[in-house]
Amino acid sequence: MLSFLKKKKIIPHIKLSGVIGNVGKFKQGIDFSGQEEIISKAFSVKKAPCVAITINSPGGSPVQSHLIYNFIRQLAKKKKRKVIVFAEDVAASGGYLIACAGDEIYANSSSIIGSIGVIYSSFGFTELIKKIGVERRIHTAGKNKSTLDPFLDEKKEDIERLKNIQLDLHKDFIEVVERSRGSKLKKSEVELFSGEFWSGRKAKDLGLIDDVGDATQVLREKFGEDVVIKKFEKSKGWLSKKLSSSNDHVDQLANILDEKSVWQRYGL
Repeated sequence: MLSFLKKKKIIPHIKLSGVIGNVGKFKQGIDFSGQEEIISKAFSVKKAPCVAITINSPGGSPVQSHLIYNFIRQLAKKKKRKVIVFAEDVAASGGYLIACAGDEIYANSSSIIGSIGVIYSSFGFTELIKKIGVERRIHTAGKNKSTLDPFLDEKKEDIERLKNIQLDLHKDFIEVVERSRGSKLKKSEVELFSGEFWSGRKAKDLGLIDDVGDATQVLREKFGEDVVIKKFEKSKGWLSKKLSSSNDHVDQLANILDEKSVWQRYGL
């Protein structure tokens, strides 16, 4: 019996789900420090023919996205393992950047894929504080320290400076996609790097993913019906468990709304 089990192919399967970065009051999200151990363990499974990763994320921190992407690629090269990525509801923005760590990418036909761009959003309260009679007082050392202060009028030079930073980040994102997808990207009238996002079916036509399919289906087709898919997912910590049973509904609601605002960009 033991020799029979040893002959079965074991595929480690990592699940990454949520907004990327520390979001909300309780800092619940996908970040490198929180996923490093799980990813390392998955790549340590001996004789695994590949490492599977499921991503379900609307994006978030570009830095954390790059850190996770780079770590996966480093381990894939070191361990000489193929990486197969599966998108669930959403692999957009930073979620798609992480997906690009895959040698192959699959998605559901209704998944949301893409959003290869950079966004910054804020509010302006200058008229509001005038109406309620509030005087803004701010003192800085460094003339640009109050850049894009929501209580001050926007300055053209501040916007230009922000735009230049966004262009640098966008360029980095594009380089990752082009390095990952290469000749698979289809030339068409569609501007792939405009920040637009598409259904999984359309993303296949554009070359952003390889095909439509879910993890169990694809892995069994590739490695046999008796393949063992071993899940690697970050377990809920003490704080997460406490929150799930907490009576502090206000804190829980604030945390949910913070994440929901990111998901809603994709109609979810």
